[in-house]
Amino acid sequence: MKRTIVICLLLTALLSLAACGAQPQPSPAPQEAEQSPAPAEAAEPDGEEPAPDAQSEPAEEVPAESEDPPEERAPVLLYMGHASLRIVTPEDKVIYIDPYAGDGYDLPADLILVTHDHFDHSALKLVGERSGDCRVITRKEALEGGEHRSFELPFVSVEAVEAGNNRYHDVRSCVGYVLRFPSGVSLYVSGDSSETAQMAEMADMQLDYAFFCCDGVYNMGPEEAARCAGLVGAKHNIPYHTASTDNGSLFDTAQAERFDAPGRLIVSPGEEIGLR
Repeated sequence: MKRTIVICLLLTALLSLAACGAQPQPSPAPQEAEQSPAPAEAAEPDGEEPAPDAQSEPAEEVPAESEDPPEERAPVLLYMGHASLRIVTPEDKVIYIDPYAGDGYDLPADLILVTHDHFDHSALKLVGERSGDCRVITRKEALEGGEHRSFELPFVSVEAVEAGNNRYHDVRSCVGYVLRFPSGVSLYVSGDSSETAQMAEMADMQLDYAFFCCDGVYNMGPEEAARCAGLVGAKHNIPYHTASTDNGSLFDTAQAERFDAPGRLIVSPGEEIGLR
């Protein structure tokens, strides 16, 4: 019995020693979740800069074309009918001559020229809008002291010349005008007139444009007006004041066509021309 107990004790001791000598195995580390590899950036071709982002810079704006400077623009003349003219200069100054007929009096005036006192040449009330320094020159200022006067303005020079010389228009109370613009272009308006002594001397003025009245009732007719155009010698000759009565447009096309002058230019009421 004692022997059996001793054997059991020996076996227990051996088992204890075996357990102490065994090394514990580490528990396996938890496996990390697989991560997809980051996509590789596309390589740029050698020697080339990367293309800029299309939205990083705004599209280049094309500059708007600028207006021509005043010295390169021409005065613009509007024929309003009868003897009425409106001129807008390159400096945007507005000149009215013998206001009476037509439309177009909405632009503020800087200069108003009146050739004589008859109602169909001097309707100043039509020019309701005027600049603060608007100047009005009538035959009184133009014939001050009995002499034909000249006037210098920054945008035009004006010279009064003889006009009238018929039973309805006294040469002492009527004038025509010669206008010269800074560009060098020139314009003559006869006003109500027949041939005058001064016309024979006007060729020396080397005019560009000339307006001749030719109604043939209160003034010279188209034949005499064409002869006067030959004396004055302008490059472009334009018939106006062609109707002796108000026919609705104050313009007689057939009468204008009888004006057989060199360089004739027929301008209808409401038509604009550039003075070059």
